[in-house]
Amino acid sequence: MNPEEVENSTKPAAYDPEGRPLYYHPPVDIPAPVQAEPAQQKVRSHITTRPDKIEGHNFNPQIRAQYANEPDTVHAHRPIEPEKREISEGLMQRYRESKEKYPHLNLSEGEFVILDIKRHPIGTLMPIIVTCALLMAIFVFGSFYPSLYDAAAGTIMPSIPAMFGILLLISALVVLGGAVALWVYLQNQFFMTNESVIQEVQDSLFMRREQAVSLGSIEDASFKQNGILQTVLDYGTIRLSTEGQETTYVFRYVAHPKKQIATLNNAIEAFKNGRPVDPFED
Repeated sequence: MNPEEVENSTKPAAYDPEGRPLYYHPPVDIPAPVQAEPAQQKVRSHITTRPDKIEGHNFNPQIRAQYANEPDTVHAHRPIEPEKREISEGLMQRYRESKEKYPHLNLSEGEFVILDIKRHPIGTLMPIIVTCALLMAIFVFGSFYPSLYDAAAGTIMPSIPAMFGILLLISALVVLGGAVALWVYLQNQFFMTNESVIQEVQDSLFMRREQAVSLGSIEDASFKQNGILQTVLDYGTIRLSTEGQETTYVFRYVAHPKKQIATLNNAIEAFKNGRPVDPFED
């Protein structure tokens, strides 16, 4: 502010209608409003493993810049291999016995078989009855064939020895088919371990599959018996339903299904509550 402006500011520059003096004031420089800088969005970390070195130029520049922009981020070190759980000697003994008895099962360390559920023998009656019925029909036809051959003299029919050979071959095929049907039926098995349920399904002679589900994933386990025959002979069907996937595992012709389901439900409850899964433990 120069001297003239100071002097003019002390003298009235004019008067209002009421006779009050008006003074002159020099223009004042009003600073421009300061705009606040936008808050920077906090960068979230996507690093899951700790690098070998943090100092030095051999450290990845992108990761180093991310560390510099994230002073409040804690980067935890995650081991590549999970820590091995401690397994008691008794548990390992059960595991070794199960591996020796069931070498075809894929058991993890410390896992052992609690239940080995096989199908009820009632299921073998159907292939046996069908095989016997076919053999009986072949025998009856072979018994009457000589009479049919003599009555149809002059027609084109296989000789009696040739027909007996054909019937013998057919009988062998029928017996073989019945044996395969029995073998397929008996190969279907159901296992419960202290960790999971394993079902081996033999659909045919050359078609086999395995279904396994953890005890913790089983939502519902039930059994069903239909009719007088299943009730009297005490066999039925076991059903397992899993959580989320809505998958149902079915095992038919199970002997003593009520007892098996009770053992299975106790094992599922113990597994989910963190208790040892061994219903036969003293």
